[in-house]
Amino acid sequence: MRGAQSALTSSSNAQHLLELVQSRKATAGVIGLGYVGLPLAMTIANSGFKVVGFDIDPGKITAIDAGKSYIEAVSDDILNGARENGGFIATCDFSQLADCDVIAICVPTPLTKYRDPDLSYVENTCREIASSLRPGQLVVLESTTYPGTTDGVVKTILEKTGLRSGTDFFLGFSPEREDPGNRDFQTSTIPKVVSGDGADAATLMTAFYGAVVKTVVPVSTNATAEAVKITENVFRAVNIALVNELKVVYEAMGIDIWEVIDAAKTKPFGYMPFYPGPGLGGHCIPIDPFYLTWKSREYDLPTRFIELAGQINTAMPGHVVGRLAEALDLHLGKALSRSKVLVVGLAYKKNVPDIRESPSLKLIELISERKGQVSYFDPFVAEIPKTREYGDLLGMKSVSWDQQTIESFDAVLVATDHDNIDYASLSEWSPLIIDTRNAFAKRGIVAKHIIKA
Repeated sequence: MRGAQSALTSSSNAQHLLELVQSRKATAGVIGLGYVGLPLAMTIANSGFKVVGFDIDPGKITAIDAGKSYIEAVSDDILNGARENGGFIATCDFSQLADCDVIAICVPTPLTKYRDPDLSYVENTCREIASSLRPGQLVVLESTTYPGTTDGVVKTILEKTGLRSGTDFFLGFSPEREDPGNRDFQTSTIPKVVSGDGADAATLMTAFYGAVVKTVVPVSTNATAEAVKITENVFRAVNIALVNELKVVYEAMGIDIWEVIDAAKTKPFGYMPFYPGPGLGGHCIPIDPFYLTWKSREYDLPTRFIELAGQINTAMPGHVVGRLAEALDLHLGKALSRSKVLVVGLAYKKNVPDIRESPSLKLIELISERKGQVSYFDPFVAEIPKTREYGDLLGMKSVSWDQQTIESFDAVLVATDHDNIDYASLSEWSPLIIDTRNAFAKRGIVAKHIIKA
């Protein structure tokens, strides 16, 4: 790390922190122990640093203290391995931030009901950090946001202490790149984009993350790093919107969009497959593009492409429920208002328990609004927890998986194609199936009562 050392200015605070990082004597704090924060904390701890995890949810701290992980990407064995010899502790006591040399912010950045950025979690966290901020600390924002947040919002709050970024404390941004359920990549093996407010912060960011992940990708400014993350998610949102729109068009033409995509992806260049669905879910794609849309208004530059993609993707649950109502009428001669519907799959993607922004929640709401009786089955989600937008669904439980139960429903709507579902039995037990994920055809199950949507 001699190159990093020589790149520092004469700042004694930066020099001391760099030495702590290089010797693995630095203590790292991770604020927000969710799908991003807990895997990051484990990765840092496994790299030889002492880690303190912070969260406002006492339930998470209780689970960690009991050695029980609540995140699929972190097993109990990994958690307890990190906790051995005090290598990782978790707390709700934010006064312990004063003992941390590096602080990573991994808190939610949702949208308001008007689709404007809600930075309240970031702002409140920064105020907590500011209350004990001291010289020689590196503060890193990992939460996805619009370009300018780190240097504008975070820096402004922290500098109200009288300490100065780049001299007293150091500030950087490194976007999270977690993909729940993807076993091919872990936090340590996903390339990490890093940036800093000034040369010393950039050097410290490269040194610290270079010590905990395999590949570090430095960029010139925090705003650039923030734009990298937004660009990644805009790319996915726009392409998913494209295939969702094509799905609707090809349905009208009697063409199977899934067959089209399977054939198109055989082209070895110039094409990348994206797949349609009942709507967007997760903590990134349905939300992050609107952060850029909001910020672009400051420059009087409309983001028409992004906004159109958002409109298309947001309309998908309504399209699916429309197809459900039509199929009930044509195949069973029943109105949706007199039908019992089972939504299969509550999680936003297959093989995970993550329901954040899941379109399945919207599907349940829309079916209920049309007076249909609706239940759900998900092998990963036994009960609907508290959500920001669907409070009425709190406590709804997954139905049991057996022939008698499934046969009691007029229709099944497959919203999430978990691999551990018996699709052959489902095909036999249900008189009508609306498949939004091509789950049956992928398994060679084709029947007249299975309708793609």
